[in-house]
Amino acid sequence: MSRIAARRRVTRLTVGGSRVRRADFLAVEEPLEIRVGGASLAVTMRTPGHDVELAAGFLVSEGVVHRQQDFSAAIHCASDGEPNTYNVLDVALGPGVAPPDPSLQRNFTTTSSCGLCGKATIDAVHTRSRFAVADDPLVIDASTLVDFPEQLREQQAVFKRTGGLHAAALFDGRTGEMLVLREDVGRHNAVDKVIGWALLQGLLPLRSSVLMVSARASFELTQKALMAGIPLLAAVSAPSSLAVELAESSGLTLVGFLRGESMVIYSRDDRVSDAADEASDPPAGIAAGPLEKAVHP
Repeated sequence: MSRIAARRRVTRLTVGGSRVRRADFLAVEEPLEIRVGGASLAVTMRTPGHDVELAAGFLVSEGVVHRQQDFSAAIHCASDGEPNTYNVLDVALGPGVAPPDPSLQRNFTTTSSCGLCGKATIDAVHTRSRFAVADDPLVIDASTLVDFPEQLREQQAVFKRTGGLHAAALFDGRTGEMLVLREDVGRHNAVDKVIGWALLQGLLPLRSSVLMVSARASFELTQKALMAGIPLLAAVSAPSSLAVELAESSGLTLVGFLRGESMVIYSRDDRVSDAADEASDPPAGIAAGPLEKAVHP
């Protein structure tokens, strides 16, 4: 846990009240340099742990690898002239897998809040997925979907200690079973760790699965879901306009504001069923009322 959460002395002050000195835990943030065949590809700020999964998921997101056999091995190594700090990971690709295009190399460090930082061109932001999700047959009951945020919170062990980590979890959309959960200071890193786990398990494409995230649904997270063949992305917060546009154009179901018993479905709502749907349908010959404007907290 020492590489994931750091113990520090802090002062808790209440206005007009007490000033207490006590120990507290902080989420660790350290750089990880990802190399492929000895050549540096990217540096990302992350929470140490599951680094091989992070690198594997990152390479899936960048369109470099697509199958388990594309990712041969990975090893932590020392940077030039420095002792091994376990912050440099060198990946070996499988036989016949082309090395990353030089255009994928990041021009500067990717922060924990931005998974696209360092992209050299606008075109490089849009990565084409090998896996189509538009024809995925997943249909999930709304009563199953609303349970996912609570399951996410219950399994966030490091968040409970630090309050400073994002989480991403992969669910089987047919059974509702949580398959894997990962935490990280960067929401994009947490998603990469989940996707990397799936790649190393030989599970890509992730058909009939649900990706649940503890943050907002950004364009980058939507694109990562598509790169892994995930048909449904759910978030506890809002999506961005570009995320919705990408979801609509690709046939991905995007759910936001998944809280309590409600949600907002921004695209492909046919994948989310509910027992009340039939009762709410207007009788034949009677037009439905105007679309209500949703108000979000």
